[in-house]
Amino acid sequence: MQIGVDFGGTKIEAAALDADGGFIGRIRAPNPGTYEAALAAVAGLVQAIERETGTTGTVGLAVPGSVSPTSGRMRNANSTWLNGRPFREDVEAALARPVRLANDANCLALSEAVDGAAAGARVVFGVIVGTGCGGGLVVDGRLIGGANGVAGEWGHISLPWPTADETPGPACWCGQHGCLETWISGTGFQRDHTGPGDRSLSAETIVVAARAGDPIAAASLERYGDRLARGLAMVVNLIDPDVVVMGGGMSNVRELYPMLNERVGRHVFADTSDTRIVPARWGDSSGVRGAARLWPVD
Repeated sequence: MQIGVDFGGTKIEAAALDADGGFIGRIRAPNPGTYEAALAAVAGLVQAIERETGTTGTVGLAVPGSVSPTSGRMRNANSTWLNGRPFREDVEAALARPVRLANDANCLALSEAVDGAAAGARVVFGVIVGTGCGGGLVVDGRLIGGANGVAGEWGHISLPWPTADETPGPACWCGQHGCLETWISGTGFQRDHTGPGDRSLSAETIVVAARAGDPIAAASLERYGDRLARGLAMVVNLIDPDVVVMGGGMSNVRELYPMLNERVGRHVFADTSDTRIVPARWGDSSGVRGAARLWPVD
């Protein structure tokens, strides 16, 4: 049995998969927002799943941020109280067994490459566009971490082919300006629509307004799609994936897919662009499924 834990900012979910990838147990709890309490919550969820199924399983963790290959400690997590902590080792101690850990976008990519929307593809790039912007890379069914543990982290690359009014771009929490995350995350979409001093609307509300024919909302969605297409074209130029799989809140905007599949090719350095851009088959479950898949099936 493979157990995955998806460590989100507001909730923590654990799920168990059988050898065929079917769910045999799922449970979730609020993220308590402090380190020691979160450790206890993760251990408690795993133990609850094992009581429910009557079986002990392998454990994989999908987390925001990544582990430094130098120190072995967490970094770049938006749950900032994780940063600088030996999270994997502490979970291992709490559960008295080995634990595998990967970035949540990496887990989405792995899940979708194994038995999701990119099953059978050789090179898969997984994208999360929600509160933030993340990415993960799978080649021949294997997750690629990279020498520095940041393979696929396209969210903190500058928006490519910027127009004059996009330069230098918004300030990013990482210390740079104009990062893709500031433009193509759900929060970036919201910021671009509202503008300084305007009433703040959620990304979902803006999309609904665009569908209803609101010209300002429609223009915002048009700008968003164009920026996302430019960002993905850069990825295609770098790694030339067979499939790009999208997750996160903005991946649910169906109008984006025909726009992206048409516009990415405008910036690809080739005479054709055959990379497919598709929504995740497993939706919000991709993270927990990918975490479980960090261990091979026995």
